[in-house]
Amino acid sequence: MTALPQADNLPAPVAPAPAAARPPTPQGAWRELHRAACAPYRDAGRFAWHFARGKLARDPVFRALLASGWLPPGARVVDIGCGQGLLASLLAAADAAARAGRWPAGWASAPAGVSYAGIELMPADAARARAAFGQAAGAPRIACADMREASLPACDVAVLLDVLHYVDHATQQAVLERVRAALVPGGRLLLRIADTARAPRYAWGQWVDRVTARLRGHRAPPVFGRPLAQWEALLRHLGFRVTIVPMSRGTLFANVLLVADLS
Repeated sequence: MTALPQADNLPAPVAPAPAAARPPTPQGAWRELHRAACAPYRDAGRFAWHFARGKLARDPVFRALLASGWLPPGARVVDIGCGQGLLASLLAAADAAARAGRWPAGWASAPAGVSYAGIELMPADAARARAAFGQAAGAPRIACADMREASLPACDVAVLLDVLHYVDHATQQAVLERVRAALVPGGRLLLRIADTARAPRYAWGQWVDRVTARLRGHRAPPVFGRPLAQWEALLRHLGFRVTIVPMSRGTLFANVLLVADLS
């Protein structure tokens, strides 16, 4: 009979890593990021808090921006039409999660060390952002200004989510030309639009947009949509390589994200 090995010859058992030390699953990471990104808005008023919770939870673009790698580490980001600064708060939460080892392995590299500048036309939205972030050193910079005239700093990534359709077609091109001039060589534009070619979903989105504007205390402005093919052609005309990413999953909207890179 073969003798059993003595206990002191056995390899020492390896204790499982504590749950807090293991990277979370993507779903668990998103819950943590959502909670952390919403937290600053508790000091910005009841509406700001509830809007942040609902918008970040239900709009697929925010999770996609973090998981995809479209916002690389250390990038200089300009967020045009930033509203109350939801992307700024989410980026701060992502940076903290990455430093704490709470970034899921299934996602692209965390957008850690990103510098952020936001531009928002509506004073009430800019005020909510400032109330959430404060004025301390290192807080996100939010300028209350018109994107048609505001100075755009040099940047690696420009973000325009659901904003460009509020100006006419000629002005859309003028704004995109200014964005292109602000981007460094190899820079990236993240532009979300609604595709007018998808008529029922587009109409639903416009109705929701008008209701949301009223809830935020704004007058619903006229809109100047385009079909997706025209948006793509315009960006290619301006020298961008365009990747089309559907961005309405889980919603009834006609939203599309255009990931446009300069050569």
